[in-house]
Amino acid sequence: MTIPYRRILTVGLSAALLFVTAVSGDAAPASVSSTTTDPQRDFDWEIGTWRSSVRVLADPLSESPDEWLRFSGTSTVRPLSEGRANVVEFAVSGPAGSIDALNLRLYEPQAQRWSLTFVNMRDGLLTPAVYGGFHDGVGEFYGDDHLGDRPIKVRFLITRVSQDEARFEQAFSADGGATWETNWVVVDRRVRH
Repeated sequence: MTIPYRRILTVGLSAALLFVTAVSGDAAPASVSSTTTDPQRDFDWEIGTWRSSVRVLADPLSESPDEWLRFSGTSTVRPLSEGRANVVEFAVSGPAGSIDALNLRLYEPQAQRWSLTFVNMRDGLLTPAVYGGFHDGVGEFYGDDHLGDRPIKVRFLITRVSQDEARFEQAFSADGGATWETNWVVVDRRVRH
């Protein structure tokens, strides 16, 4: 099935994650503070395998009534280059089909920020990166993209709810960031071996 939000993975993932209880779009739960002061280590807590519950808005930034598609599966986060990068492998499925994706995260020491770039394995295309970092335990990443022919802003949020739970949200803005519509929510729960 072709889902009409081809670029929804622009961040939606890493969401890596990115993943959900019964998301209402309200304020995110309180976050767990990071114990590191080295921004290059911001994602160390996420290394491992997670059970992912996903909600995706079927037709973002449209006039149609909201229809949320549900998926579940796993995401696995692996370190690269001694922690200066990591990759998220994401595979979920549900009644609307499946989503297989990668999220490459790279730390840019000179800019002291992270870039998150998503790959939809269905079409093999990279999405434009979102950039940012963690402040007060919440990761905020912003970038520019297109939804169809329309230029949009993308916001990706990562909240570490606890040692074993994380929440990822993606939102789009068609008005330069004045208003945002959340279109991707993931709640990840750590898989203990």
